[in-house]
Amino acid sequence: MQIGQGVVHPNAASLKMATNQLPFQLNDPSLFHQASLLDGQWVQAQWGKDFVVEDPGTGKVWAKAPDNDASDVDQYVESSQRGFQNYRTMNPRKRAQILLRWHELVTNARQDIAKIIVYETGKPMSEALGEVDYALGFAWWFAGEAERIRGSVAQPSVSNRRTIIIKQPIGVCVALVPWNFPVAMIIRKAAAALAAGCSMIIKPSPESPFSVMALVDLAQRAGVPPGVLNVISTSNENTPAVSERLCKHPLVQKVTFTGSTKIGSLVAKHCAEGLKKVTMELGGNCPFLVFDDGDLEQAVAALMILKWRTAGQACTHANRVYVQKGMPFRKVVLLNVEENNPPGLTGYFFEPTIISNMTADMITTQEEVFGPLLGIYEFETEEEAVRLANETTMGLASYFFTKDVDRTWRLLESLEAGMIGMNTGNASCAESPFGGIKQSGYGKEAGKDVAIEEYLISKTGTLTVGDAP
Repeated sequence: MQIGQGVVHPNAASLKMATNQLPFQLNDPSLFHQASLLDGQWVQAQWGKDFVVEDPGTGKVWAKAPDNDASDVDQYVESSQRGFQNYRTMNPRKRAQILLRWHELVTNARQDIAKIIVYETGKPMSEALGEVDYALGFAWWFAGEAERIRGSVAQPSVSNRRTIIIKQPIGVCVALVPWNFPVAMIIRKAAAALAAGCSMIIKPSPESPFSVMALVDLAQRAGVPPGVLNVISTSNENTPAVSERLCKHPLVQKVTFTGSTKIGSLVAKHCAEGLKKVTMELGGNCPFLVFDDGDLEQAVAALMILKWRTAGQACTHANRVYVQKGMPFRKVVLLNVEENNPPGLTGYFFEPTIISNMTADMITTQEEVFGPLLGIYEFETEEEAVRLANETTMGLASYFFTKDVDRTWRLLESLEAGMIGMNTGNASCAESPFGGIKQSGYGKEAGKDVAIEEYLISKTGTLTVGDAP
């Protein structure tokens, strides 16, 4: 049996045999798929190729996924277009109910999903569970947004006319996502698209395809119709060609990308050919400012999470820490970093590294550090701190710690970033807009109105009202 060119996944018996060979046990083995999802069917690449996935904790291969290439793309887009034509007319309340059911199913499967994340990303189990819980907030939030989509009616300067604005789903969307938060990135993007009435093709990172497969399996169980969510996996070697074909396909209307600024610029160029609507969540060279009137313990506690979680591999993590002269910040930070090097490590490990007396001409000042390396700088005045913080081409997030209310307001206005953490290092949540400025991208994910607008078009109707007889 075939769906387009995709070869349908082997039967349930072989699925069970594959999951029995995993280095961990799942409560629900049927969630694990070494296959892509096309039109509601689990399929292999049309040429039968696959690629291997390593456990970064050991460096050992533990699973494989279909290695689709550019020739596989069209069938996924055409399936999504068919799915969109039906799904776009589904009542918003029904879409909301599906999202709430998805939320419930993911909640029940959080342990299984977290186990998969651990072997894909190398995160400890506590961080993997934290990612699932964080991601669930977006499913819940966008379930509510589905019924909050509103147009408007206005009377223009011509008295007998009325202007009507309606909002409609934009169409087939593509999500190109990274490996570091595979579950959070997918739920944040897909839940918004589903709430708006769009279909979506997901291209997961080659490092982390299986957690995404588990999520879309649960989405199908929640009632998402075939073709509305498709997943096309591919290797690092085929990722450029597959992504380019997805971006340039004439039926694709919207692309959302999370990744580096360099690749984001390339994706934007691809999308420009067809004038696609694009959301870019790109790199961050985030400053972290600590003033002498700030709560030192609070700042250090926030930094421990903001820098070392996911081994420093997140776009919102603190990259440059600026401390007002005279504060014993480095000493306090060192007291909070334990040395713990277990013997016999064979995977990809890099111990937390702190460098003090950093200067502006160092490469780690000018570029994003995507890893567990922390640089500490000094400043004397608020004006100097703001200048140093803004001396970057990026503008995703900035953080500061101070008890001065006037300074808090000044910094909120003067720091050049899309998100500002004020006496906090954890500012991301479903209720607030997420996104940067400058070369950190454009568009918003999460938050009221703005995120779902990324998946909508506005249509203007003008009515002439005749006089009463």
